[in-house]
Amino acid sequence: MSDAPPPNKRQKRTEKSDSEMPKKKFYRQRAHANPFSDHSLTYPKCPKSMDWGTLFPAFVRKEQTASDTSTEEQENRRAQNNGAGSDVDGVAGMTKHVEVADIGCGYGGLLFALSAKTPETLILGLEIRTSVTEFVQEKIKALRSQNQGTGLYQNISCIRANTMKFLPNFFPARSLSKIFLCFPDPHFKARKHKARIVSGTLCSEYAYVMRPGGVVYTITDVQDLHEWMVGHFAEHPGFERVSEEETEADECVAIMKGETEEGKKVERNGGKKFVALFRRAEDPPWP
Repeated sequence: MSDAPPPNKRQKRTEKSDSEMPKKKFYRQRAHANPFSDHSLTYPKCPKSMDWGTLFPAFVRKEQTASDTSTEEQENRRAQNNGAGSDVDGVAGMTKHVEVADIGCGYGGLLFALSAKTPETLILGLEIRTSVTEFVQEKIKALRSQNQGTGLYQNISCIRANTMKFLPNFFPARSLSKIFLCFPDPHFKARKHKARIVSGTLCSEYAYVMRPGGVVYTITDVQDLHEWMVGHFAEHPGFERVSEEETEADECVAIMKGETEEGKKVERNGGKKFVALFRRAEDPPWP
């Protein structure tokens, strides 16, 4: 009989094949992470330095130099990408750029549900917890392997990131059409409120990376946090609240309520979900 100890979580993770789905029990991690800790994170110095090709290989443009395309063609690409052409053109550039960000994506339930709904839209999950990020990355890898030749799940990816510190490092101005803030950490204690994912400063950063007309989606089962988020977005000049009627009609709201791990947990426990949407307002004209 072998006296070798049972394999640890890391060994269990590496034993699977690329097409085998990861098991969540090997990637469990405490729900709370301090966003002010000095995490060892990799992030670009600016959006132009971001290597999107490794995250979305199916959307990498074939190698070509800027001289291979006419000025008119380059301008057309910029127009098609809402002014973000400099981030998708060039050698080994991208045919599309990320339009949707799921901040604090957890185990990726929203990512996987949105992927099938919008297969031509690039969606990025950002998660601060190491093990949880690895789980989502491994699941995406497995789903891509299982669906080779179909193009499914090529439009989603996940990275480990602290968006409270580095959001503008990843996304250029006016580039995102949707931001999801699903069941963020409520940080109940008053002295911890500064760690909440919504604040006056962060609303300005969300406004910076969002294009006019884009929407921020928020959902929580904590009424105090809901009121906190509504208050901060309502006070910010860059956002206006979406009407209840339009909110209920938005298919992303139903997905947000039912496909996230926290959303399912709240449903099982008979809890209430508080939802609010905020539209990025047009910038006022220069005087």
